[in-house]
Amino acid sequence: MAAKYHVRSISLPTRSHPTTVRVEEELGRLQSWESTSSASTSDSILRGLSGLEELYDCVDDLLQMASTQQLLSQHQQEKCMDELLDGSVKLLDICGITRDFMLQVKEHVFALQSALRRKKGDSSIETSIASYTSFSKKMKKDAKKLISQLKQADSKIVSSQSLEQDQHLAAVIRVLRQVCAKNMSIFQSLLVFLAVPVSKSNRWSLVSKLMHKGVVACETQVNINGHELDGVDSVLSSLCKSAEVEKIQSAQKKLEALEVCIEGLESGLESVFKRLIKTRASLLNIISQ
Repeated sequence: MAAKYHVRSISLPTRSHPTTVRVEEELGRLQSWESTSSASTSDSILRGLSGLEELYDCVDDLLQMASTQQLLSQHQQEKCMDELLDGSVKLLDICGITRDFMLQVKEHVFALQSALRRKKGDSSIETSIASYTSFSKKMKKDAKKLISQLKQADSKIVSSQSLEQDQHLAAVIRVLRQVCAKNMSIFQSLLVFLAVPVSKSNRWSLVSKLMHKGVVACETQVNINGHELDGVDSVLSSLCKSAEVEKIQSAQKKLEALEVCIEGLESGLESVFKRLIKTRASLLNIISQ
């Protein structure tokens, strides 16, 4: 069953400008990918992060154009410039926090792997499982808070006033807003991936809450199968009941899969983070001219 993560649809402008065409093309590719991909699975999110890298490379080219720099510099007092800078700060903050999540997950995975390699009956296994479980609960709670923050930030973009006085300026601001919105959409998918609860009943409880907040469209739009974090949660729960050899081996495989998954997401976030910093620096440099 195809799972879809509900975010506001971004309609590309009907009146483009030559300078914004490449950014619009990349936005279109990401829009097409998002409409056909499964939501909040690690493979899907990795493709989304990769798409963001390419998108921001195009944004960088746009901001390096002399015509763009002159245009934005002339309108540096416009409210839209402050909105773009505020959006970049929010994205950097959430990206940084999410990167910290990745690092902490890896640390707990390494601790669990080390404990499972020790002799059967070693109390470090129970200690490591309890530590991971406690961290996991807190991370999910924090991830849901960040989802709400992203929704609020996205609403501000939706309500942003369109610019009519200059077609070129309107086109540039429009695509930069759309880039910010698309980034928020992909970050929301990643945070939903991190926020999936352990038990099936709790999963649907989360879905219901997110539905109420407008984060997802329906229950079938949250993918809960083939999920690395969920797989580790399940196998650790089983280990708490009985540390049989087969269960330990299964846990080791699940942890290896999660380690690979997290390293991929961490790398993708690092690349996006660097591009976010570069984009913000370019904007600040332009308005300071």
